[in-house]
Amino acid sequence: MPRTGAQIIWECLVHQGVNTVFGYPGGAILPAYDAMLDYPIRHVLVRHEQGATHMADAYARASGGVGVAIATSGPGATNMVTGIATAMMDSSPLVCITGQVASKLIGYDAFQETDISGITLPITKHNYLVTRVEDIMPSIKEAFHLAKSGRPGPVLVDITKDAQQATIDWEWDPSPVKLRGYRPRMRASRDDLARAIALIRESKRPVILAGQGVIQSGAMDELRTFAEMVDVPVALTLLGLGGFPASHPLNLGMMGMHGEAWVNTAIQEADLLLAFGMRFDDRVTGNLATYAQQAKKIHVEIDPSEVNKNVKVDVPIIGDLRETLRELLDLLEPMDRESWNTYIRSMKGETAVRDIQRLPDNGHLYAAHVINDIWRITGGNALVVTDVGQHQMWEAQYYHHESPRSLITSGGLGTMGFAVPAAIGAKMARPEAEVWAIVGDGGFQMTQCELTTAAQEGIKIHIAIINNGYLGMVRQWQEFFYERRYAATPLRSPDFVKVAEAHGLTGFRVDRRSDVIDVVQRARASEGSVLIDFRVEQEDAVYPMVPAGADLHAMIRRPEPSVLVETATDPN
Repeated sequence: MPRTGAQIIWECLVHQGVNTVFGYPGGAILPAYDAMLDYPIRHVLVRHEQGATHMADAYARASGGVGVAIATSGPGATNMVTGIATAMMDSSPLVCITGQVASKLIGYDAFQETDISGITLPITKHNYLVTRVEDIMPSIKEAFHLAKSGRPGPVLVDITKDAQQATIDWEWDPSPVKLRGYRPRMRASRDDLARAIALIRESKRPVILAGQGVIQSGAMDELRTFAEMVDVPVALTLLGLGGFPASHPLNLGMMGMHGEAWVNTAIQEADLLLAFGMRFDDRVTGNLATYAQQAKKIHVEIDPSEVNKNVKVDVPIIGDLRETLRELLDLLEPMDRESWNTYIRSMKGETAVRDIQRLPDNGHLYAAHVINDIWRITGGNALVVTDVGQHQMWEAQYYHHESPRSLITSGGLGTMGFAVPAAIGAKMARPEAEVWAIVGDGGFQMTQCELTTAAQEGIKIHIAIINNGYLGMVRQWQEFFYERRYAATPLRSPDFVKVAEAHGLTGFRVDRRSDVIDVVQRARASEGSVLIDFRVEQEDAVYPMVPAGADLHAMIRRPEPSVLVETATDPN
C-alpha cells in the first residue's frame, strides 16, 4: 500500500505495540502530526519537551515497556536533551522521534536546524539521522530493539521533513532485527559460575548488593530465593528499592551516601560482595581506596563496560541477571549464616524497629513525618515518583517499597524537575495505580507547567511538595561544609495552593503534623489531581551522610539530642 513517511512512523509504532506517546508539535514534525490522527495512538500534549521525555521515561519504568517521546527540530529537540540524558544514566528504554529540516537544507543553518544526532551521541545507546523514506521503518524497528535489549537505554531517530512527506509502496516487515556487531551476552560461562560458587561457599560474611538490574531483568523471585537459600543479607541501591521486599528479614535497606549506618558498616566488614545489576557508582562506594577492602567481589552485569570500571572484581559474570541466578541456584545448596546476620542485627540496635510514631510531635512538621504518614495511609501500595534532593532521600528511608516498579526517581543524573512529568507518565502507564509525586519546592518550580497536562488529560496524581524554603540538599552541604554560608539557596516560592487552582486542580496546605493524615485522606478522595504544600522544618538534614569522597563508614550521624531520631519503620 502507498504510504507517506509520516504514515510509516505511526504504522511502525502500532506494530511495536505503542498506544501512548508524549510530545509537542512543530514545523519539521508537522507531517507526522497530521498523519497521527488516523492511528489508534493516544498523544499526550506536554507543555515542554523535557516533560515529554520524563513522561516517556517513567511510562517505560512503570510499565516495563518502551516509552516514546516526539518533538520538532531545533529547540524542540534540544529541549529533550536533559530527559534523554536522565534515561541514559538510569538505563530506561526510550525512543525519541524528532523532526529535522529538509535534507537539502542540512548544514546550511536553516530555520530551527540543529544537529540533534550529534548533540545526543554521548547520551544515547544509538541514534539515527533518516533522510530517505525507505529508511524510516528499519530505523524505528532497530531503535526499539536497541532500547529494550541488553542494558536498556534511549535511542533517538531524527527524520527529515522531506522523508516524512515522501511516498513509497510499503508493507510491514515482521522479520526480527539483526544488527551486525550487536550481540548482548545473555548467559554466563560455566567457568565464571564455578568460580562464583566457590567464593559463595567459602564466605562467612557475604552481602548482596542489589541494583535496578534486578527489576529490569525481572529477577525479584530469583533474588529472594537465592538470598534465602544461602542466607545472605541484601543491601539495595536507590534505584534497586522495591526489587527485594522491604519487610523481608534479610533486607538491610539502602546503601551508600545516605544509606543506613549498619548497611555501610556491613559492606565494609564483608568478606564477599555479590553485586547484582548495579554499577558501583560513587554515591554507593564512597572512597574507592577504602571500599570493602576485605571483600572478594562477584559482579553480575549485562553491560560489560560496567565491569571493573570503578571497582576491581574477582569474578565478573556477563549476562542476564535472572538467568544467572537461576543457574547459580541449580548449583547451590542451603547455607546458614546466622552468626553474621545476628551481628548485623546487633548493629541496628533500636533503630531496627524504625517506628515513626516515636518521633516527637512538638509543633514542627518534618519531612519524615509527611513521607511516613503517606506510606502508612497508602498501605505502602502507592507508586511513588520523586524529584531530586533531600526529599528523595527521605522517601527512600521512610517509604518502604515491597514491590518492583513502585519507586521511580532520577538516580544517575539527579534531574530536578523530573517528578511531576514522570508522575504523569507513570499514571498513563498504570491508570489503576495510586501515584504520588514527592517533590521539593525547587524542583517543582522547574516543571510545574505540566500541571495543566495532568488537568487536560483528566488524570489523577497526588503531588506532595516538601516545602522548606531552600534548595534543601545544596543548603545541607553548605551547612556541613561551607560554614552555613547559604549562597543562592534560600528560595522564594509562589503560593502553591493558588498555583494548583490556576491550573484547575485542587490545592491544600499543611504546616502541622496533626493535619497530615486528614489532608492526605481528603486528597485521595478528591476528583482529579491534587497538590499539597507541606511547610516543613527549614533546616532539617538527611542523616546519615557520607561526605563526597569520604570512606563509606565515615558517616555523619544525627547530633544528639535529636528531634528526629534515626529509626526504621515497622509496616505493622
